[in-house]
Amino acid sequence: QVQPVESGGGLVQAGGSLRLSCAASGRTVTMYAWGWFRQAPGKGREFVAAISRSGDSTRYADSVKGRFTLSRDNAKNTVYLQMNSLKPEDTAVYYCAATPTPILTRIHYQYDYWGQGTQVTVSS
Repeated sequence: QVQPVESGGGLVQAGGSLRLSCAASGRTVTMYAWGWFRQAPGKGREFVAAISRSGDSTRYADSVKGRFTLSRDNAKNTVYLQMNSLKPEDTAVYYCAATPTPILTRIHYQYDYWGQGTQVTVSS
């Protein structure tokens, strides 16, 4: 089974950028559909973006559309979330998740494998 391993979080000022990475440890990244979720203090887990197993379809939450870009590098066995024009409300722990389901989904319980999370803090 795959183990997602996130990296790239940190502290950034509003308007800045960060790139999160999610390495697919133990399996090939193309075997799974991938999603990014986030959870702010006191709130539930929120869908951010997802990519299909084939890699030809992506979907974004309305709150990040036009600012975040999800991509996959098969050679590096890694999924990326490029986050631009960051806002304080983007502050959360970001999680990478994988599912063997071929279609992309924004429903968190349909993902079987989760990373440990990485903190993103956006200061105003």
